[in-house]
Amino acid sequence: MNINTTRGMTRHMAQDKQPTVLSDIYKAEINIAIWRREKQFSVKEFLALNPTFQKEMTLTPQDALSRISESFDNNMTEVSEDIAGLVDMFCYLFELKEAGMRLKVLDRAMCPKFHVDKVPCRLVTTYQGMATEWLPHEVVNQRKLGWGCNGLPDSESGLYQSEIDIQQLDCGDVALLKGTLWEGNENAGLVHRSPELIANEKRLILTLDIM
Repeated sequence: MNINTTRGMTRHMAQDKQPTVLSDIYKAEINIAIWRREKQFSVKEFLALNPTFQKEMTLTPQDALSRISESFDNNMTEVSEDIAGLVDMFCYLFELKEAGMRLKVLDRAMCPKFHVDKVPCRLVTTYQGMATEWLPHEVVNQRKLGWGCNGLPDSESGLYQSEIDIQQLDCGDVALLKGTLWEGNENAGLVHRSPELIANEKRLILTLDIM
C-alpha cells in the first residue's frame, strides 16, 4: 500500500527523500507532497507514561523549541527539536509568523472515514504508530464524500474502487495535505483518514496548520 520510491511525481502527488519536495505543494495539480524520512523516534516510554497527552499551541519559529520542550517537561529532546524544525520550515514555506500545532496521543482512529480538510494546507507527521491513509485524487468519486456516502462505509460507498487504491504514509514521513480552502482547490482537497489501530496500540501524531 505504501509508495517507497526515491523520487516520484504522479499527476497529483510529489514525493522525495529531500525536504525541498514540500515546495511542490504550490504546483496547481499537486494535492499531497511527501518528504519520505527514514527516521525513527524513541517515544514508546513517553506514550506509556502519558497515554492521554495532547497539546494545542500557536507557535512561532522563535519560541517553538522552548515551549515544546516545556510541554514535555524537558524530556523528548529529539522530538522537541524535530517539531521546532518543522514549525520553522512550515512558516518559511508559507510566509507565516506563526503556526497552529496539535500534538496528540491516540488509541483509536481520530477521523476513521475518508474526508477532506477545510483548511488551505495541513502538515502531518506520525512519531509513533501507523500513519495517515489517503486516496490518489484520480481514483476518488467526489460525490461519495460526506453525506454522499448515504451512510455506507467507505469500502461500500463507491468512494474508491478497490482497497489497493488506498495509500499510506510511513511513520516519520512529513506530508503537506492540500485542503479545500487552498485557492483554486475547492474540489480537489486530499482525501484521507486516520488508520485503524490494533488493540493496545498508541499513535503520536503532529499537525501544523496555517493560522
